[in-house]
Amino acid sequence: MMHIHRYYDVDIVNGPGTRCTLFVAGCEHQCRGCYNQSTWRLDSGVPFTVAMEEQLLADLQDTRIPRQGLSLSGGDPLHPHNVPHIRRLVKRVRQMCDGKDIWLWTGYRMQELNAAQREVLDYLDVLIDGRFVEAEKDLTLPWRGSRNQRIWQLR
Repeated sequence: MMHIHRYYDVDIVNGPGTRCTLFVAGCEHQCRGCYNQSTWRLDSGVPFTVAMEEQLLADLQDTRIPRQGLSLSGGDPLHPHNVPHIRRLVKRVRQMCDGKDIWLWTGYRMQELNAAQREVLDYLDVLIDGRFVEAEKDLTLPWRGSRNQRIWQLR
């Protein structure tokens, strides 16, 4: 079971527009200067239950607060343990939430992704890749914390 640290049903910081944002547990990279070190352990936070997933999908479809899409961060959504759970979630978002975009942040570089991780990309609109590098920290960059991180438009 995947664990999460935070879920924001209304978020205007982690991607464009108003979004739902999920911070998952588990990160192998453990970057120096990481602002989210509490998410590194896979068993930290709370289990991501079916009820939580259903609530997230309902929130994305709620017309009272139009949301542009879903942001997935962490920890690392593409940690090998998280991949099957994230793949299921993004597939369901694609099927059920017409017109919503999906953004995902990972410490892995695009060329480092294994076959299972690459399957997740089929459902994403935007991937931000690369570890946070403290020496390349730049708070003026949109959607990323260090200059080595790249934004991939996948759709």
